[in-house]
Amino acid sequence: MRSASAANFSASGFAARVRSQGLTWALAAAIVLLQYPLWLGAGGWLSVRERAREIDIQQALNQRLQARNAGLLAELGDLKQGRDAIEERARNELGMIAADEWFIRVVPAHSVQSGKTHE
Repeated sequence: MRSASAANFSASGFAARVRSQGLTWALAAAIVLLQYPLWLGAGGWLSVRERAREIDIQQALNQRLQARNAGLLAELGDLKQGRDAIEERARNELGMIAADEWFIRVVPAHSVQSGKTHE
């Protein structure tokens, strides 16, 4: 059998242990609550990572559009400088033929025999 002082000692040890563990759990919960905004909040790590990905996508799109714009500016410069670029564009896109030129169409032999033309 235990003595009264031994029972008193184990009860006080249990209470101290509960207080100690309670303090540990309270501190752990406080750390978790303090970490929440860092990871999941409005300016947290996950949202910053998502915005960085969106920025990378937008920068790639901007580079493609800048390359396209540079090509269009070069073509515009050619069109402003001389008549050759205008004439080349008219020939390719509109099928222009100058007044002193002849247009000859060459049809492959196998399409003439079958009676069908592949245009």
